[in-house]
Amino acid sequence: MVYFLIILIIVVLVVIGVFMSYFRWWIQSVLTGAGVGFFDLIGMTFRKVRVAEIVRTKIMAVQAGILDDTGATVQAMEAHYLAGGKIQIVIRALIAANKAKTIKLTFREACAIDLAGRNVLEAVQTSVYPRVIDCPAKGSAKRSLDAVARDGIQLKVRARVTVRSNLQQLIGGATEETIIARVGEGIVSAIGSAQNHKTVLENPDLISKAVLERRLDSQTAYEIVSIDIADIDVGENIGARLKADQAEADTRVARAKAEGRRAMAVAKEQENQAAIEESRSKLVEAEAEVPRAMADAFQSGKLGILDYYKLRNVQADTEMRTAISAGTDMKPTQ
Repeated sequence: MVYFLIILIIVVLVVIGVFMSYFRWWIQSVLTGAGVGFFDLIGMTFRKVRVAEIVRTKIMAVQAGILDDTGATVQAMEAHYLAGGKIQIVIRALIAANKAKTIKLTFREACAIDLAGRNVLEAVQTSVYPRVIDCPAKGSAKRSLDAVARDGIQLKVRARVTVRSNLQQLIGGATEETIIARVGEGIVSAIGSAQNHKTVLENPDLISKAVLERRLDSQTAYEIVSIDIADIDVGENIGARLKADQAEADTRVARAKAEGRRAMAVAKEQENQAAIEESRSKLVEAEAEVPRAMADAFQSGKLGILDYYKLRNVQADTEMRTAISAGTDMKPTQ
């Protein structure tokens, strides 16, 4: 009997301890109409769910008018918490969307956005209060977007893009880096299609209109509200510089071709000189054969002494006539 009483007392103390541990959360739930039962609180402990976070979030949702028929039940909150989501951020985003009355956001969509790694509360706030994105982005290496008009004048532009979140495209949609890249591409294209830079300077809104017409926010997590040209400056005369560079390149090509032709002429001259020297060597070889042929003629009797002297007289006469015509002194033949 004594042991039974001791066990009974221990059980009663454990029950009282458990009751006191969850009594505060349970009484808050009852008084606020959150609908979190006592056994639900005990089950959260076994499922390793923070009781305080779930109860406070549920109370906040009920007080703001987020009821169970919207999907924000205790079980759904526990499931999102166990999945690694930020349940308080989700409920605060739902409350902000509900107060705005123009944003349609369900509990399931908010949970999906949160689990995708996006800040759903910031997305809802951006939908209500659009944010401004600098193009180029602050801190980037380039301080302006450089584009060249058709007249060759460079323009340096800085723009501000006002965007608001597109909750339907937030999951899987491109981020603001894509918006900045697309807007920069659109500005460069718009300036490049302008006839001259003066037109752009006189009407900067032409750039904004041309960029907005291209629907650059498709498949992104944002919707472009407006594009404003914050600053536009005149840069270098790129057209003139390109023409000067082209002229210099053409000059270098012409010089290279002329140098090639000169080298070919020099090579041809060297070939001709070599041919002349070769002809001279052949002539010397041929002249060297003359005395031998004369000796053979003497030996064979085909050439006599008188014939030889006649030939020498003809040679001497020829040399004299050549010297007189050249205006030089005649050298006697050896």
